[in-house]
Amino acid sequence: MEEQEQEEGVIMVELERFLKWAADLGISDSTNDDFDAHTDTRSCGCLGHSLSLSYFPQAGGRGLGASRDLRKGELILRVPKSAFMTKDTLFNKLSLPLQKLNTHASSLSSTQIFTVCLLHEMGKGKSSWWHPYLIHMPRSYDLLSTFCEFHVKALQVDDAIWAAEKAISKAKSEWQQANQLMELLQLKPQFLTFKAWLWAAATISSRTLHIPWDQAGCLCPVGDLFNYAAPGEETLDSEDVDSWMCASSFQVASLSNGDCTHKSDVVQFDPHFQRLIDGGFEEDVAAYCFYARQDYKKGEQVLLCYGTYTNLELLEHYGFILNENPNDKVFIPLEPEIYSSSSWPKESLYIHQNGKPSFSFLSALRLWATPPNKRRSLGHLAYSGSQLSVDNEIVVMKWTAKKCNTILKNLPTSIKEDSLLLSAINEIQDLDTLLELGKEFSTSRDEIQAFIKANNLQNVETGSNLLLSRKTRRSMDRWNLAIQWRLRYKKILLDCISYCSEIIDSLSPKNISTLRIEQG
Repeated sequence: MEEQEQEEGVIMVELERFLKWAADLGISDSTNDDFDAHTDTRSCGCLGHSLSLSYFPQAGGRGLGASRDLRKGELILRVPKSAFMTKDTLFNKLSLPLQKLNTHASSLSSTQIFTVCLLHEMGKGKSSWWHPYLIHMPRSYDLLSTFCEFHVKALQVDDAIWAAEKAISKAKSEWQQANQLMELLQLKPQFLTFKAWLWAAATISSRTLHIPWDQAGCLCPVGDLFNYAAPGEETLDSEDVDSWMCASSFQVASLSNGDCTHKSDVVQFDPHFQRLIDGGFEEDVAAYCFYARQDYKKGEQVLLCYGTYTNLELLEHYGFILNENPNDKVFIPLEPEIYSSSSWPKESLYIHQNGKPSFSFLSALRLWATPPNKRRSLGHLAYSGSQLSVDNEIVVMKWTAKKCNTILKNLPTSIKEDSLLLSAINEIQDLDTLLELGKEFSTSRDEIQAFIKANNLQNVETGSNLLLSRKTRRSMDRWNLAIQWRLRYKKILLDCISYCSEIIDSLSPKNISTLRIEQG
């Protein structure tokens, strides 16, 4: 306990130095431009007027809290351009001739070059001008690219497994492509490894902010301490987007014999047409400016919206998920004829986080459930979101509920089993508890044993009372995330089944439906 308190004391001292360093760069949470006429926050750090560094154990860990009551839309932090860490600020200071560097970097993306430069800067240690900032970077991340084979398999769902495998493959490929440049820069051996590359790439993926002149973005000291909040009511939700697509950009395609023609006439919708972020680079002040996305009371955590992401996308790019994510969605396999019977893009056919099928999902299924010779005459109703008939709607709801139920039954574990396993994992503090876990959860025994094997713990004797190593704990955190994701996926399917059942019951007063749904 004493060692832990000493470690925390050292961290606090380093944080104070970092905030003073940031203040010296002109980073400030004060809205006053005239520092001479007001308290100069630079003497004690860059925070204190609007924000304070705090710890939120149930909501993202370290983050920024309101040091006073904040109003929605109020400027709360400004980071000057001169404080940004970008690819160019690092690349242009490398000691090798620029022409030689450009020859080796020409085939790499801006993000790859930034990743190499970040590793090079880390290799400088305390001699780096950025050391006060870099020392506070997380030592590890939980993005999909960091998952091992066990963690990938624990996701259970094919789409998620494919996304994880793709992320891992992409990371390895980019690392291999950058090897020549890293060797040219004579990076220390520990910074040439794939593990080091994963860390640097994850840092850039999860912590950079958008800037208009570089696709790789910038690392923004202090500005990257905001934790994430999903877009709220101030932005269009997915249902609004569906309706907008129908009302303003979707032209009903000609339907002949069940086939969709003139797909080139369909105006494609850009889901990022609306800026979903509470800050941005402002040319007139040459700074990244952050604004309160809502009213905050003193002490509340101040959050930043990075954009609209599903939980799988959050896990891929940032290494976390939200228990309640209004932008989460589930895609289920559909019959080929469903896709071809309408002009809706595949990415619009999904189930919302509350279990309700998307506007276009229902539209496509209603058309698919309509006899081919009637689709042309009823197409305008389907595209407007109208029910085509009671019988048609019941067919659609029954098909959807049955499909969701089949998916749930074919997954290795149930919602109840995942919930119990997740609770047990959160209580594990030592190896004995972990080794005993397989005896308590017979249905999850294979998965537990696979975790033990993946972490080389199979030869540990019970009764050792050994605490979990940092490496094992990190692996368990990723396992935890995989279970959380698949559990949320299953709950959305279950909610969809309940939604479909309610619609069927509302359309069948005499209970003509014989659908029986297993709950759990």
